[in-house]
Amino acid sequence: MVKYILSILSFFMLNESIGQTVVDEILLPREINETSGLEFFGNNFITHNDSGGLPVLYEFDEKGTLLNKFEIIDCGKNDDWEDITSDGEFIFVSNTGNNFGKRKNLNIIILDPKKKFKCFGTINIEYKSQKAFDRRSKHPYDAESLAATSEKLILFSKNRESYSTELYFIPKTPGSYKLSHSKSLSVGALITGADYNESLNTIALVGYNTDGDQFLYKVNNFDSENLNKISFIRYNLPIKNAQIEAIKIINDSTFWITSEDEGVGYPRLFKIKI
Repeated sequence: MVKYILSILSFFMLNESIGQTVVDEILLPREINETSGLEFFGNNFITHNDSGGLPVLYEFDEKGTLLNKFEIIDCGKNDDWEDITSDGEFIFVSNTGNNFGKRKNLNIIILDPKKKFKCFGTINIEYKSQKAFDRRSKHPYDAESLAATSEKLILFSKNRESYSTELYFIPKTPGSYKLSHSKSLSVGALITGADYNESLNTIALVGYNTDGDQFLYKVNNFDSENLNKISFIRYNLPIKNAQIEAIKIINDSTFWITSEDEGVGYPRLFKIKI
């Protein structure tokens, strides 16, 4: 499946749609004020904070009630955890935030949810094209979005130079890997969250621009025989004073997304209908 996902992404056409609605808006505990990833955990959710946060996963329910905390040990510290995803067996957390392009310790940690998120291993990554590690604000080496397929992980960059997103396909096994991007998509935003739903053949992304506009991107109807018919739709989200950081697909037209605390005092969980 991963092989033809790559081919399909090469034929995206960007369409834009408006009129999305916020079905629910739930305030989350301030303890997860920088919620940066979102994954299902049984009937609940798990999330984590990003840069500067503790190496902890937080479980909460649809009402926003914090239920449990899981400290992650033996997988290193939370340098900048930016997304979380699952392939049905393991949980993967992307410690890949790189705001200023100077990090040399980028990695993805592998956790076993059946053993209270025991550390199973680490996937160390570096960008093959990166030669300099001086501090700068505009560069292509930040990545905040991770999705899992049955075969591989897909890391989506937050390209601060071109407002595109690059796709990196990564093995799900511990080791060290030098990454070259397989495709660059002109999304016109900084991508901050990703999800892939195999049963729906759907990829969903979220991001924002410098004007504070929030977007949801949806890729559906994967068809290796009709690649030219594949479309990439961008939805304008009717959400203000927020920075959307994560997304989970509920069904073909409904999504959970989370936002950091951005001027409202609390992080938030939204249910979005498109």
